[in-house]
Order: sequence, then C-alpha cells, then structure tokens
Amino acid sequence: MTSIVFAPDSFKGSISAADAATALADGWLSVRGDAAVLRPMADGGEGTLDAFATAVPGSARVPVEVTGPDGASVDASWLLLPPAPEAPHGTAVVELASTSGLELLGDRRIGLDAHTLGFGQAIVAALDRGVSRLVLGIGSSASTDGGTGLLTALGARFADAAGRPIALGARGLGSIDAADLSALRPLPPGGAVVLTDVTNALLGARGAAAVFGPQKGLDVDGVAAAEAGLARLARFVPADPSA
Repeated sequence: MTSIVFAPDSFKGSISAADAATALADGWLSVRGDAAVLRPMADGGEGTLDAFATAVPGSARVPVEVTGPDGASVDASWLLLPPAPEAPHGTAVVELASTSGLELLGDRRIGLDAHTLGFGQAIVAALDRGVSRLVLGIGSSASTDGGTGLLTALGARFADAAGRPIALGARGLGSIDAADLSALRPLPPGGAVVLTDVTNALLGARGAAAVFGPQKGLDVDGVAAAEAGLARLARFVPADPSA
C-alpha cells in the first residue's frame, strides 16, 4: 500500500501544523485508501515542540511555569529528547513561541513592552535538569528586546546610569548604561543549536526592528525607538550588529 506523508508547517494565526496535517490527511483518506503518515513541520516558531515530539520517539514534555511576554504567568513546557551518543543526558528543545511568543497575546500587541524573560526561564529549567545540549526555536517572538529578557533570566544584568535594572522589553533598551555578563549561565557540554529561518542583521533597513517590529505592534515611532535601543544595546554586548 502507498503511504502519503503530510508534512505542513503552521498557517500563522489560522491553524497549527499538527491540525493542518490531520485535516489534510482526513480529506485525502475520505477519497483514497492510502496509508497516511503525519509529520507536522516547523521553522523554529510555533509548533516546533510538536514537530520534534512527533518525529522523535521517546521524547517527553517537561512542564514549566514562566513569565509571559506581558508579565502574566504561563504554563508552558520544553521537550526532553532521549539520550544519544552526542548528548548522553538528553537534549532540551525549548520554544520561544510558547514562552515569549505572539500567540500568547492573542490579538494584543505590546511591542515596546513585550519581553523574552519567559524563554530564558524555560532554558534555565532545562539547564537545571542537566541536559547535554540545547535546541532553541526562536521564531514568533512577541518582542524586540534584543534578547535582554532571555539573558536576564540566565544571569545577565543590564543597568541604567543609576545602576538600576532597566525595564524589560524594547522600551528599556534606551536606558542601558552597563551590561554585566559575568554571571551568565554557561552552555551545556554539547552547546546550543538555534533554529531560525531568517538571516536579518540586528540594525538597519533589514534589521530586527525595521522588518519585524510592525508584526509585534510597533508603529513608525516605535520602530525608531526600538532601533535606537538595539543600537545602544550593541555597544554593551560582544556582538556584531551588522551580522
């Protein structure tokens, strides 16, 4: 018997990859008798955990409570993949979309105030579990905070001129006067793999704020404020803003 593989990505704002695969298979099977194999896909955004869970036998979801992009508590999870030669203590798949993502806000957009703290909290939970490797899906973010929320959860400290912690979100980036990364949690032995389908630079016409800011609720003035904040952040962290 012929097997038909259904492997769609999600239709953002309409249907998840898993539900799309099921719907496509149901339609096909209603007129054909072929065996259906469901393999929902993801590009690092929403549905990444579901795709790994479907594809990797023996994987297990690990519940974690995190702070969502608007400060509300979120019951999320990360996925523990089984041990492998290159990751004897397992691999953690952590998804930004389900911890700090747009989907958590419904129809609301709070571009200057949304943050990635929850994503960092989920990564910390995986590190505390002692995993050998991280796989990080970074799509569908609700924020343009330059990852400062994520880094704060991992031990970084971003302060203003008075030595006070900056506000979470893109709004706080303009007041950064110092960054202390000395207490940042180290990577696990197997390092981290980042899943993304874009190659935009941090700054400029093809940068994070200009391209993705409107998706996150930033108007023209908001994009300009986020761009200026990201440029300021780049002065205090060891990164190339043109890369």
